[in-house]
Amino acid sequence: MTATTLKSETQTGPHANAPRAGRGRSPRGPKEIISFLTVVTVVFLSATWFVCATWNDFWGAPARPQWWIIPPALSVAFIVTTLVGMRHANGLLQLLHRVSAVWIGVLNFSVFAAAACWIFRAASALCGWKIEPRWMAALFFGLAALAGAYGLVNAAWLRVTRVTVRLPNLPAAWHGREAVLAGDLHLGNVRGAGFARRVVKKIRRLRPFAVFVSGDMFDGPKADYDRLAEPWLELSAPGGIYFVTGNHEEFTERGKYLAAIGHAGLRPLNNEKVTVEGLQIVGVHDGEAEDARQFGKILSGAALERGRASILLTHRPANLAMAEAAGVSLQLSGHTHEGQCWPWSWVIYKVHGPFAYGLNRFGNLLVLTSSGAGTWGPPMRAGTKSEIVLLRLEREA
Repeated sequence: MTATTLKSETQTGPHANAPRAGRGRSPRGPKEIISFLTVVTVVFLSATWFVCATWNDFWGAPARPQWWIIPPALSVAFIVTTLVGMRHANGLLQLLHRVSAVWIGVLNFSVFAAAACWIFRAASALCGWKIEPRWMAALFFGLAALAGAYGLVNAAWLRVTRVTVRLPNLPAAWHGREAVLAGDLHLGNVRGAGFARRVVKKIRRLRPFAVFVSGDMFDGPKADYDRLAEPWLELSAPGGIYFVTGNHEEFTERGKYLAAIGHAGLRPLNNEKVTVEGLQIVGVHDGEAEDARQFGKILSGAALERGRASILLTHRPANLAMAEAAGVSLQLSGHTHEGQCWPWSWVIYKVHGPFAYGLNRFGNLLVLTSSGAGTWGPPMRAGTKSEIVLLRLEREA
């Protein structure tokens, strides 16, 4: 990575005397983790029971009942491999996680297929239609299988979304320049260095002046982080390549992730401000950005000059009022995946409102949220897209 006219209080180049990152928020406590896993396990097993019971009722029980141990086993396997994968890594564990992750995606669509079977049966009884239950099961569960296949293909199709952002007081040097927002690769058990290489290759073709990576580069399981991040060594940008952690880099001590990021040539912004040819760039790690008090303190310490444009790089589109009050011009975020798969898109918009995706305004603050390049859990997308964002910066007249 190279940089031009890079200035901050502590350094004059992208790697010189980089400030040490803090530990971020403390890892989740045992009680919190156990409670979360208990809820998730109950939800997954309840959904699995509903799907299997519906299939048995409409299609008929299998000749070999022992086969029905596979669906609940895969549901539990996803949770177990996610948890065990935080401390152990091997090929068998990785394979089982991938298979169970795909099953969780299919289960999502199958729940709605099962519900449709019962609704259609009730409607048929009311209308006096005589429809063979097997036809209902074949139709709706067949559609669920097709949705899962589509989700796999759609998630693997990485696209470029082009956005023009007009900022007041943008330095003349930045007018007309292009930058890339990338994030949420979730490298680990499902996607590896090959996927990172695809992302880097696509960014290279765009020739951006700067690159912003909004966290969740890694999914969280134990892995060779240097190997996963190594493809980024093939990328350079005149204005720098900047990184902040996402929540998945905060599940455990984040130092190991930041070390791999630094070895790959990216510049972690450790809750600090740098100035590149007059443009103020602030990066806040997710551990501090999630805490309103710490977030406010960091923004205050950045001492943004309101007469010049500024960019805030942080993982989540949250605490927007604080960013606006600090004088930030543009916030770049990810995290939401735009819900990744229906119906979770509806849920994520309920949580984040219009800031769940795209370019939106919060008072004087512009917020650009990407749906991300990768996926978490099921490697599927339905109703959303895997993307990197190419933003063209222009000075607002």
